[in-house]
Amino acid sequence: MRATSVGLSDLFLYVPSPRISLEALVDYRAQATPALERRLRRALETTGQRAVRYPRLYEDNVTLSSEAAAGLIQARGTGEGLRYLAVGTETPVDHSKPVAAYVEGVLQNAGVDVPETISTFQVQHACAGGTISMLSVGALLAVSGRPNEFGIVISSDIARYDAPSTAEVTQGAGAVAMLVEPSPRLMSLDLDTIGYSSRDVDDFFRPLGSVTAKVKGGYSVQCYNDAFDVALTDHASRRGMKPGEVLEGADYIILHVPFYKMPITALRRALLHHNGLHEAEADAFMRERGVLDALEPTREVGNIYSGSAYLSLAFMLKQQYETLGDDIVGKRVLLGSYGSGNTMSVFSGTIAEQAPQVISRWNLDEVISGAVDESLEHYERWLRVPMATGEYREEMASEQVPEGRFYLKNIRDDGYREYTRA
Repeated sequence: MRATSVGLSDLFLYVPSPRISLEALVDYRAQATPALERRLRRALETTGQRAVRYPRLYEDNVTLSSEAAAGLIQARGTGEGLRYLAVGTETPVDHSKPVAAYVEGVLQNAGVDVPETISTFQVQHACAGGTISMLSVGALLAVSGRPNEFGIVISSDIARYDAPSTAEVTQGAGAVAMLVEPSPRLMSLDLDTIGYSSRDVDDFFRPLGSVTAKVKGGYSVQCYNDAFDVALTDHASRRGMKPGEVLEGADYIILHVPFYKMPITALRRALLHHNGLHEAEADAFMRERGVLDALEPTREVGNIYSGSAYLSLAFMLKQQYETLGDDIVGKRVLLGSYGSGNTMSVFSGTIAEQAPQVISRWNLDEVISGAVDESLEHYERWLRVPMATGEYREEMASEQVPEGRFYLKNIRDDGYREYTRA
């Protein structure tokens, strides 16, 4: 027996609370290096970003992922039937062991209902790892045809760049856990019409041994735009349509968000090329489809790499549900996921009948309101992560971990990372 449909049944977002205002950061950098000020202020204008969220000392990609996964399982009520636990990330903590395996152990040790009869794996392709994981788990569930099994896919990352630099304003951190299952309650996915693009380019990369990424800003934007056009055309072809018809027929559009203005630029370009819409017309088109409002949270959270598109998806669904209520059911969503280096997937989904019940439970305001404005000294301390084992232990001696939070308890002398729940 094969599942009639596969897709998303729920989402859970976790964003660490520390926040630094980019205006404050630029002022700080300009005082230390006046020659940088003009370039940094131009970077703020180009990206449209306002703030960066970053982890606390005791948080890393495993704890971010664990928080999101635990929240998702709690909302579901049980982990029974879990078959796949996958993490899409470019922020691993180990060259061999996947983040997903650590998350399994963290959750089990905390008493979260996670069985051992599961497959855990990690997908890395810059910011596209979460999407590749989600589509892969969806396909596995569709092939198995077992209606009571499901997967959890976590798109989790910590964006880091050299500091000071213009790329510093596009940092961020967060995790989005997605419940993938047959007969989805939130959004079904059209797995047979996914459009792809792939090229071997050096627009963005992180060399072995480096904790910060290297990016060629203008070139990466060009690669993103080109890849979107190729994948959109491929997707349209598989649907027996033209790219302009696909864009016109979408009720909502979600693209990867490395910074606020990037999806806007990409869609303006595509709408001009395929639909003949100039900037004002394109902006009106995007506003009608929820694109611009859904991008606003990214300005405050920053770039969470593999989770950025799904952060926007969650806020778009919430915003549209508050406007339309039950009429959101049946709406078509077009999604584009980019990963530098590079790959692009463009695919479609349909809002499911039970989506209003799912979305009405979300409290996404906490994602933004939970921010804690920290000092520049606090931010600079985070930039020293990862620390040597001895230094980390010394710094942690004065840390107060809130009750219920997952945290990195210790880094052993052999480098192995140990986690627990406060």
